[in-house]
Amino acid sequence: MSRVRGGTVYFVGAGPGASDLITVRGARILEKAGRVVYAGSLVDERAMVELAPVARWVDSAGLNREQIVSELMDGARSGEVVVRLASGDPGIFGAMAEMTTELSAQDIPWEVVPGVSSVFASAAALGMELTLPDVSQTVILTRTAGRTPMPSGEGLADLARHGATMAIFLSVDRIDEMVDELLTVLSPKTPAAVVARASWPDETMMRGTLETIAPMVKASKIHRQAMLLVGKVFDPTLRAQVRSRLYAADFSHGFRDGTDQGTSPDPRLN
Repeated sequence: MSRVRGGTVYFVGAGPGASDLITVRGARILEKAGRVVYAGSLVDERAMVELAPVARWVDSAGLNREQIVSELMDGARSGEVVVRLASGDPGIFGAMAEMTTELSAQDIPWEVVPGVSSVFASAAALGMELTLPDVSQTVILTRTAGRTPMPSGEGLADLARHGATMAIFLSVDRIDEMVDELLTVLSPKTPAAVVARASWPDETMMRGTLETIAPMVKASKIHRQAMLLVGKVFDPTLRAQVRSRLYAADFSHGFRDGTDQGTSPDPRLN
């Protein structure tokens, strides 16, 4: 593990909510932090503060980008270990790129510490895999257009045509619009689930299909911090039907001779 250095800004993924889902490396950096700038609307300070007992905690929920970057720079120039604590993973739907660009322009060193995304916590809460052999081996992480538009070709209908597992962030308040667009491509019977505040004490889960999930969400009054998961992999009846070739008794690879005594068609496993 790399040494934790003063005067450096660390972009640390806090994980989806539960304080024990932060990585070991992230916790080690927090322990040495002198300043933690966190999104109070998404990160539970009460759960995390014990990991950074000597730090000054700055809630960025009411700050703009320039003010956040100013806090990061001030701490680094004072020689502090500075943490920008992001929910989930800092590289997904964040502003890390623009902040690190400004830090680099001022010759302030920075480092990224990945975190557990809410998409993985949501799948774990459901007890489901995001990929299944012969069903879906592709996962699409996306959102819907809000005040920030989506690039051309990245609408939900465009992405749904791939038939892949879809994890839709930041959009549950537009559940009717999402479902309507997905139904232009997918069957109403397509499995769907919503997990709100995955791994938090008040975590909520709903399972259904594209024709049933919207009424469930509206009845629950969930309107933020929720993930919509869509795809055949969320059909519980498929779990008993699919089998991975990698673990089959007759499948040989570089670490095990199967009963076929052959070689894997995948050279990485020979």
